[in-house]
Amino acid sequence: MMFEADAAGIQLAIHAIGTRSNEWLLDHFVKVREQNGERSRRYKLEHAQHLRQSEIPRFGREGVIASVQPFHVIDDSRWAHKRIEEDVLEGTYAFRSLLDAGTVLAFGSDWTVAPISPILGIYSAVTRHTMDGSQPDGWYPEERLTVEESLKAYTSGVAYAGFQEHVLGTLEAGKLADFVVLSHDLFQVEPQEIKNTGVVRTVVGGETRFLSGDPGGKKPIWH
Repeated sequence: MMFEADAAGIQLAIHAIGTRSNEWLLDHFVKVREQNGERSRRYKLEHAQHLRQSEIPRFGREGVIASVQPFHVIDDSRWAHKRIEEDVLEGTYAFRSLLDAGTVLAFGSDWTVAPISPILGIYSAVTRHTMDGSQPDGWYPEERLTVEESLKAYTSGVAYAGFQEHVLGTLEAGKLADFVVLSHDLFQVEPQEIKNTGVVRTVVGGETRFLSGDPGGKKPIWH
């Protein structure tokens, strides 16, 4: 199916959780290129959840986009250690390692499995604080991202993944005026306060589609 879809010009976005599935798909992305020839491709691994350290550099080197959902970090980390070996956990939601390896990160929510709010996703990527409070310094804190890196993953990273970087992803003349105004400056508040940031205004195509009468804005909803 992968070979046929690629030959038909369809971009591949494939769900991968475990180390074996991620490695197998990375191998087959290479094989598809070799068989079908070079062209513009932006393959995505959806979740790219558990990665062996040896596989992480391949994402950047081979141009595979990691389409990942940061809220799962603070949710799964409550129980993952009960089911998965330590050497596998070290490569779980390895956002910092992927980014440092030159990978394009495309953040999403995995809704309805997780909350749809990108605010909660940014909070999760920046803090990696578990929902139950068991990891106050962050679950594998060396994999944390900055606010700027997280915002890029939700905006320009997603636009790039969909070949839409010429119209979406950044605020520039000539692009669609899609943006939100937040109740707090994410670059100024303490990381723990990110999750309490609300949306004051939503603009789509230059038109206001939502305007809150509350200066605190509409708050993200936790499960």
